Amino acid sequence: MQKAAVAAITAGLAVAAAITPIYTATAADRITGHHFATRSEVMAPEAMAATSQGLATQAALDVMKAGGNAIDAAIAANAVLGLVEPTGNGIGGDLYAIIWHAESEQLYGLNASGRSPMSLSLDYFQENGYESIPARGLLPLSVPGAVDGWFEMHERFGSMPMPNVLAPAIHYAESGFPVTEVIAYYFERNAEVLQDFPGFREVFMKSGHPPRKGEIFRNPDLANTYKKLASDGRDAFYEGEIARTIGNFVQEHGGFLSYEDLAAHESEWVEPVSTNYRGYDLWELPPNTQGIAALQILNILEHFDIAKMGFDSPEYIHHFVEAKKLAFEDRAKFYSDTAFNDIPVDWLISKEYAQERVQLINPERAGRSYEPGNPPTTGDTIYLTTADKYGNMVSLIQSNYRGMGSGVTPEGLGFVLQNRGELFALEEGHMNVFEPGKRPFQTIIPAFVTKDGKPLMSYGVMGGATQPQMHAQILINMIDFGMNLQEAGDAPRILHTGSSQPTGEIMVDGGAVSLENGFSDHTRRELIKMGHRLQESVGPYGGYQAIWFDAEQGVYIGASESRKDGYAAGY
Repeated sequence: MQKAAVAAITAGLAVAAAITPIYTATAADRITGHHFATRSEVMAPEAMAATSQGLATQAALDVMKAGGNAIDAAIAANAVLGLVEPTGNGIGGDLYAIIWHAESEQLYGLNASGRSPMSLSLDYFQENGYESIPARGLLPLSVPGAVDGWFEMHERFGSMPMPNVLAPAIHYAESGFPVTEVIAYYFERNAEVLQDFPGFREVFMKSGHPPRKGEIFRNPDLANTYKKLASDGRDAFYEGEIARTIGNFVQEHGGFLSYEDLAAHESEWVEPVSTNYRGYDLWELPPNTQGIAALQILNILEHFDIAKMGFDSPEYIHHFVEAKKLAFEDRAKFYSDTAFNDIPVDWLISKEYAQERVQLINPERAGRSYEPGNPPTTGDTIYLTTADKYGNMVSLIQSNYRGMGSGVTPEGLGFVLQNRGELFALEEGHMNVFEPGKRPFQTIIPAFVTKDGKPLMSYGVMGGATQPQMHAQILINMIDFGMNLQEAGDAPRILHTGSSQPTGEIMVDGGAVSLENGFSDHTRRELIKMGHRLQESVGPYGGYQAIWFDAEQGVYIGASESRKDGYAAGY
């Protein structure tokens, strides 16, 4: 939390003394803050935007300067990101958002995720010998929900005409933009595996190779698609020419997603759910997404004096990893489409249940396996956040899954269809088993923090199963370790992999722990002694953006991910 706020949160905790120094090489010496901080926080009095690509951040600010609000700005930024960072998102994917609406002083949650094809059944997978749904191609397709999400947000809260909102994205799609460094890297990696899927080369490899760093890339097909949305609205995508193009293209190539599937789609406004962690309320969206895992992790860790343990300590990392393992066992069993299952969300995020789970943690030994709880009887992604002069704040996350998604790129539209259907289980009786018209388990999660019912912080961390782990770590970094908004994102991260999964896999060996550079050799050795298996990983630690509202000063504070291409900016 911010320096002034942190002092209030951590009064009496002697936070500074609890932070063990982290020894690692750094590129530069900063005169203030933690040595791992890459930059200062951004501060502005009227508006703020934080995204993973600079042109999207500027588009959001331009929209707000022209009279639009934070909701308009979020849609504009997302549209630009679908063009400039198709390696992580696009209108072939899904969307979730948490919106603080200043006038009503209320949080709103939007689930804009799509459903599986009605003509595809579990029998098809069983009869054809599939043990899991393929990662790419035609079988993991589900209805893209992002565009409907834009128009739901805009109809309810927007203030600027949609043609104006989409104008920046249309301009860059037609005129071109220089490809930035991290995105160029992921373009190359995605092209290696997607170039032979229908339509991909025609859009993303026109020169015989994927766009490279600094090259001007244009996508006139996406420009035309955005123009249709600007002029004809969401129905152009779900009931008009775009829907027919998608349906016909998929069917011609032997897939199941159809025009009728798109025409039947609708988003859902949902109630965000929360837990209180040391006086601060973290809000997430309920399943079919995984946000409540962050709440479960924090509920467990609240039982321990994390600040006293210290940031670079084997005790903290051990307890964090074990709490994550426990939460992810429930994630594997319960998280799924609420329209098909009665999911005990209130019980899963309750303090009473967390008290039961805490007892399973051995403070000196890593657990190799855990059972999910028993209720009582009765993904690559982009994240962005915007805030305006009226007090509105938007926390928005959007993705294709697995970077650029399925690889299937309908002719003339300029975007790839998502492969979220891969995240269904094929085990009969599993809550997340494939069924026609069902939403798959989702990894993408926006987050929001309030204090005493007032808006405080909009944030998110992109990156598959990394996300709930990092949602929890960001708050722990701020509340327990006294870091500011930027430092909380720059700090080295802990990532546990190998947990049981909603697709049916079961953890039997305790999984593996990856630690970013910055954690000491002593800590690594002690974790190994406790039974943790450490592995080196480069790049899977997520991408963070955040906006903090300092109500006392009337100032927005922004932070952005140093591991990505974007930044936070305001005015």
